[in-house]
Amino acid sequence: MATLENRPHQALVVIDVQNGVVSGGHHRDAVVANIATLVDRARQAEIPVVWVQHSSEELAKESEQWQIVPELKPADGDPVVHKTWADSFEETDLEDVLAGLRVGQLVVTGAQTDECVRSTLHGAIVRGYDATLVEDAHTTEDLSEYGAPPPDQVIAHTNLYWKYHRAPGRTAGTVETKDVSFGK
Repeated sequence: MATLENRPHQALVVIDVQNGVVSGGHHRDAVVANIATLVDRARQAEIPVVWVQHSSEELAKESEQWQIVPELKPADGDPVVHKTWADSFEETDLEDVLAGLRVGQLVVTGAQTDECVRSTLHGAIVRGYDATLVEDAHTTEDLSEYGAPPPDQVIAHTNLYWKYHRAPGRTAGTVETKDVSFGK
């Protein structure tokens, strides 16, 4: 259980599923479809969906590259957190948003697996949250020309690593889209 007091609720966190981030993502369409399924299920269960949107030189605010992919749309009232660092908590209002919703348990999806997703998972755990990675709802591009493993291996390694990750008083782990259980 999370180490945060009075935080009994869950939230689905969708990280950087933006045109310029996932256009070259491994199994992009299947991952986006899984995220869409999770968004629908979270909304049906009245679980908040928190969107995270990165901006940088390559992802200029309001540009087409910066926009969330057309298959996914934040609903009116869904929190949208704007960030400029890999960890979605760094210099953002994510913690305030989650505190306001009394959220202590995060279900994490998005991109890029080896940067913003992984950094946010670690950021959540060190801040006292429980953080579950949806193993078939995150992606990354092929960065093997820069020395990284192929994207399928990056994703598999991140899933393996996070499946067994633990911290005192907090839980981590992975789950497939079909097995995600949303509850208040």
